[in-house]
Amino acid sequence: MVKVMIFDTHAHYMDEAFAQDRDELLASMKDAGVGTIVEVGASISSTKDAVALSRQYDFVYGAVGVHPEDVEHMTPETVEWLKELTKEPKIVAVGEIGLDYYYEDPTRQVQKEWFIRQLEAAKEMKMPVIIHSRDAAQDTLEIMEEHCDWSQGGVIHCFSYSVELARIYLKKGFYLGIGGVVTFKNGRKLVEVVKEAPLEQLVLETDSPYLTPVPNRGKRNDSRQLTHVVDAIAQIKGISREEVIRVTEQNARRMYRIRG
Repeated sequence: MVKVMIFDTHAHYMDEAFAQDRDELLASMKDAGVGTIVEVGASISSTKDAVALSRQYDFVYGAVGVHPEDVEHMTPETVEWLKELTKEPKIVAVGEIGLDYYYEDPTRQVQKEWFIRQLEAAKEMKMPVIIHSRDAAQDTLEIMEEHCDWSQGGVIHCFSYSVELARIYLKKGFYLGIGGVVTFKNGRKLVEVVKEAPLEQLVLETDSPYLTPVPNRGKRNDSRQLTHVVDAIAQIKGISREEVIRVTEQNARRMYRIRG
């Protein structure tokens, strides 16, 4: 019988938090039950890093994109560069891209402009997208309605909005990224979303080194911690942890079009 393996759809292992033990940590993943990881670009430099890490490890794939907090560094040439990177065999998505209104800088207008441009690039290259959206529910949806190629699919990373908004994205065929927040005391809204959403449209993610689940909240996160997220989903859904791992892995492979 083939052992089911956890698929971490969103991590940042090239972050400096892993500078001291990155290789040792990644080498331990298979034994810890983690089979696949997607390293996600969030800036120009971390996108380069995501490509490099995907080339280094057979079980690591990459996503290329610029997070809303970093878009002031983008130019039209950056967009063309991202499009070229999507041709790499192990680059599986454009992301993380989107809107973040938690901070006032860059301005909302600048964020919107480069979100649209990166959505259009993903559409042109026929790639799924990884969407970052914080305190920007309405604008994110409006821009996606106009500029997203829903047929290519994607994920709302670290989904943090209402059940009603979740229904809209689920109906469009998108996946919801579920991580450590589902274990937090203040994560009740996400618990309701997980309860309502079909398991077939949920994927596991860490956002490593951030958002470590309970009982290790406050410490550095890594993919091995997803066992706590699996347990939480299994409890919410009233199913086995093996089923959670099996179905979310299938979902991730379907979303990112990874065979095997």
